[in-house]
Amino acid sequence: MAAHPSENAAAPGAGREMATFAGGCFWCMVPPFDQLKGVVSVTSGYTGGHVENPTYQQVTGGGTGHAEAVRIVYDPDLIGYDKLLAIFWLNIDPVAINRQFCDSGEQYRSEIFYHGETQKRLAEESKAAIEKSGRFREPIATKITAASEFYPAEDYHQDFYKKSPVRYKFYRYLCGRDQRLEELWGKAQAGH
Repeated sequence: MAAHPSENAAAPGAGREMATFAGGCFWCMVPPFDQLKGVVSVTSGYTGGHVENPTYQQVTGGGTGHAEAVRIVYDPDLIGYDKLLAIFWLNIDPVAINRQFCDSGEQYRSEIFYHGETQKRLAEESKAAIEKSGRFREPIATKITAASEFYPAEDYHQDFYKKSPVRYKFYRYLCGRDQRLEELWGKAQAGH
């Protein structure tokens, strides 16, 4: 089980690395990574924008440039970045522009925020593979951008799926997330 999300939010620690992904509502992006062997922590937060120390209300209101995102601290000896990328893709709608499922606006865009040239290369290769697969008629809208300042979200957002499981499942269902993921990736592939 991953450590408390506020631990290692700024620096990964010795022998650990970070991955940062935006895939719509951050509540829904935590569970796919949280139980993976080698994942130390998954923190919900905001990144990619121009407002320092943004609040949830500011980000969801738009205009900050930030996306709801998750920062994953992981042990690369136990799980590779390529595996994290694979999980990321199966949990987003890669053709949606500035939205994911029922949430719309640039704050809900899909984006890979890379930490270093190796992550950039792997992210670009994974995106190219999806583009070449012929699975999608529309272009892949997911951006690949250098990681910038990451601001952890308020405590009540951390591990929301554990703290408020009924509300989390209700939101996820009403948003149509699982239904769309199954449509995009197939029942066996969808990472929900």
